[in-house]
Amino acid sequence: MWKKIGDRESGKLRPNSFITRIRSNRASSLHLSNHKELVSSHRGSVNSLQVDLTEGRYLLSGAADASLAIYDIQRATDYEAGGLIAKHKPILVDKQHQNAHKYAISTAIWYPIDTGLFVTGSYDHHIKVWDTNTTQVVMDFKMPGKVYRTAMSSLATSHMLIAAATEDVQVRLCDMASGAFAHTLSGHRDGVMAVEWSTSSEWILMTGGCDGAIRFWDIRRAGCFSVLDQSHSQLGRRPPLADKSTTKVSTSKARAPPRKVGSGSSSKHSGNSKIIKQTKGSAKQRLHPGLLTSQDRATAHYGAVLGLKATEDGMYLLSAGSDSRLRLWDIQSGCNTLVHYEIVRLQSSKAIQLDVSQDSGVVFLPCMTSIKAFDMWSGKSKMTLQGHYENVNCCCYSSHDQELYTGGNDRQILIWSPLKQIPADVQDECDRSTGQPLAADEDNWSD
Repeated sequence: MWKKIGDRESGKLRPNSFITRIRSNRASSLHLSNHKELVSSHRGSVNSLQVDLTEGRYLLSGAADASLAIYDIQRATDYEAGGLIAKHKPILVDKQHQNAHKYAISTAIWYPIDTGLFVTGSYDHHIKVWDTNTTQVVMDFKMPGKVYRTAMSSLATSHMLIAAATEDVQVRLCDMASGAFAHTLSGHRDGVMAVEWSTSSEWILMTGGCDGAIRFWDIRRAGCFSVLDQSHSQLGRRPPLADKSTTKVSTSKARAPPRKVGSGSSSKHSGNSKIIKQTKGSAKQRLHPGLLTSQDRATAHYGAVLGLKATEDGMYLLSAGSDSRLRLWDIQSGCNTLVHYEIVRLQSSKAIQLDVSQDSGVVFLPCMTSIKAFDMWSGKSKMTLQGHYENVNCCCYSSHDQELYTGGNDRQILIWSPLKQIPADVQDECDRSTGQPLAADEDNWSD
C-alpha cells in the first residue's frame, strides 16, 4: 500500500492506475464487516438486492414474504459499541400495502437514472412500478406466469423498457411510457430465468432459459440474432484484430486451388454447383441466424441458465447454470473463452444473482451457504465468504464503497467490506459488545 502511494507521489503511477489498483485490492480483501451492520426487517428469504446506480447510497431488497425495504447504506440510523459499529435500519418497509404483492418478491431493481422509482417482480404474476416517495404503485403489468427476473438498460435514452424473465417461454418487454407490452420475444423452448441488458448498447438484450440456451436479441428487429454454443470456443481473451485478418487471408489462399476447372463437362458441373452454393448461401443469409436449425438447438449449459452478468465494458458475459458451471463468453464473437472456474454446487430451483467488481477482475457467485470469489480471467478461486446460515440467493457489489451485500434464506443481509483498522486505545476504552466502559475502569463515582 505504502509503495503504491510512493509510486503515485513520484509519478510512476498515473492517477487512474492508482485508483484501479486500490479498488482491486479492496475487492480482493473482503471480510464480514466489523464496523457496519444492516438490520433486516424481512421475515422471509432475501431474493434480490440492488444499490442505486445514481448515488450508490440506497440499497433495495425484496424478500419471499412479499416485503420490500430500502436502506441508506451511507448514513447510519444508530451506533453501538461506543460508536464503533454503525447500524443501518430500513428507511422504508412495505409489507401490507393494499396494492402490494401477494406472493414472494423475486426481483427488485431501481429505475436506472433516478431513485424516485423502482420495479418489483413477484411469483403472483405481476410486475409493479413504485413511486419511492409515496410508496404507491403507479403501474402494474400482468404477466403469464411467475416472474423470475427483471432488468432495465442503464444506457437507454430512447426507451423505458422493462425486460421480464418468467416461467413462460416468451420474453416480454414492458413499456413504462405507455403502460403496455412493447415486444414479445419468442425463441426459448422453456421458461426464462435470467435476463440482462448489454452494457454497450441500449438495443441488445441477453436472456437465459431453462432449456440451457442463451439468446441475444436486437429489440429493433424480429428474432434473436445469436445463440451461444458451449462447443464454439476460443482460448482466453479475444485475439487481436491482426490475427483475425491474417487467418482470413490464409484460408482464402488455401481454398483458391480447388476452384480451377479442367474440362468442359466438369465446368458445367462446377457452374451448377456454384449456383447451388450461391443459392444456399443467399438462403442462409436471408434466414435469421437465430432461426437456423443447427444454431437454434445450441446450448450454453447442460441445464437451466440461472444467472447472467455482463461486464462493465460490454465485451464479456458471465453465465451460471444448474450444471454447476460458471462460463465466460466473448460477446462479439459468441465464443466460450474456456476459462476454467472451479465446479461449485448451485441452487437449481430458483434464479441467482451474481455480480462482478468494477474493474471486472473478481466474480462473486452465490454457492449454497457461501459466496465464492473467482478471478475472472484465470478462473482461480480467490476467497470463500462464509457467514450465512442457509443458502445465499443474491449478491450485489457496490463500486462506490467496494462493498459486497448478500442476502439468503436466513433472512439476513450481510455486508462484506475491507477490514477497518480500529485503534487499540479506542478498543480498550469500551466494551465491544455493550459499548459501555470496561468494569475495570469504573469507580464509585461512575453513574
